[in-house]
Amino acid sequence: MSLSVLTLCAFGSLLAWLWLLLARGNYWRCDQLLTGKVADLEQWPNVVAVIPARDEAESIEQAVISLLKQSFGGSLHIIVVDDNSSDETAKIVSAIDDERVEVISGKPLPEKWAGKMWAVAQGIEYAKAKFPKTPYLLLTDADIEHGEGILSRLVSKAETDQLDLVSLMVRLRCETLWEALLIPPFVYFFQKLFPFPWVNNPRRKTAAAAGGCMLVRWSALHRIGGISRICDRVIDDCALAAAIKPGGPIWLGLAETSHSLRGYDRLGGIWDMVARTAFVQLRRSNLLVALSTIGMVFLFLVPPTAIGFGLKNGDLPAAIFGVAGWSVMAVSIVPTLKLYGLNAAYSVLLPVAGGIYGTMTVSSALRDHRGKGGAWKGRSYSA
Repeated sequence: MSLSVLTLCAFGSLLAWLWLLLARGNYWRCDQLLTGKVADLEQWPNVVAVIPARDEAESIEQAVISLLKQSFGGSLHIIVVDDNSSDETAKIVSAIDDERVEVISGKPLPEKWAGKMWAVAQGIEYAKAKFPKTPYLLLTDADIEHGEGILSRLVSKAETDQLDLVSLMVRLRCETLWEALLIPPFVYFFQKLFPFPWVNNPRRKTAAAAGGCMLVRWSALHRIGGISRICDRVIDDCALAAAIKPGGPIWLGLAETSHSLRGYDRLGGIWDMVARTAFVQLRRSNLLVALSTIGMVFLFLVPPTAIGFGLKNGDLPAAIFGVAGWSVMAVSIVPTLKLYGLNAAYSVLLPVAGGIYGTMTVSSALRDHRGKGGAWKGRSYSA
């Protein structure tokens, strides 16, 4: 008796999931956490935090205050770069009564620069002139609230392990129905694309970082030629990690207390977040978009399809392999759901999330072709 095409596809999908589970750096375990005892350093190094801010009036104060509240053995100075905001971002920062905080006005965006990188570059230049002997930069976003003690843990990790970059993927908000459906899979997919244990292994080339929280050794930034090395990158965090890692070890983990203040009440918000960078992540290649879409269908949609059509048409092998593939798929995202405090029952919805993210990827390519790629707060970075 010959096996049906559906059965072969379901069996192939199951094998693919088993390979991901067993041979992809244990990406799904969510075990790269900044835990353990903070080192008892004889002398704590100083840190300068650079925060690019464009129309961030809703969150900038909370983000800055969370840094000012850090219990840290060294000195901390915060430089907020007002990136030509149309709201009261600069005014809000200026009203914070703390000499450790400064706000500078961003200059007009030059050609070949991405907006965020231009703002970061200006902040770094200012910091370098005013605090030339500070060994670390904390590059963070205006919508991130840092948990208590995070700065000490970041510096402790960097000093103890002699790392050039320590980054945390902060917790994204996960309160609405759309967030519960799509945010944990977003974190899961990022880990699958860049297995954190591989990123943290200096013998592997895999490099990645999360732009919301990156502690960078100043000497490493100087070694790669400064932030101008990645001046035009939309996915700047991973580009920075890729530039730094060949010359020194890096570390990327998942945050437990630091979190994003940006919420996504509707599908459109998450859609825009993904579509802004997905096509860039695929090197603006239509071929890679097509292959990625096929891969998403094969991994996420074949198992439930095999179950449905298998049971309907009496194709028992297809249904069995479909159940097995869906089960492995569901099990693999449970640790991520646990990290976000969600019931494991959400794991059965991973095929739905996979289908939506596949559609977002295609949408990202279409936006780029229409000249709206990388759109963010009035700026666009299409090829």
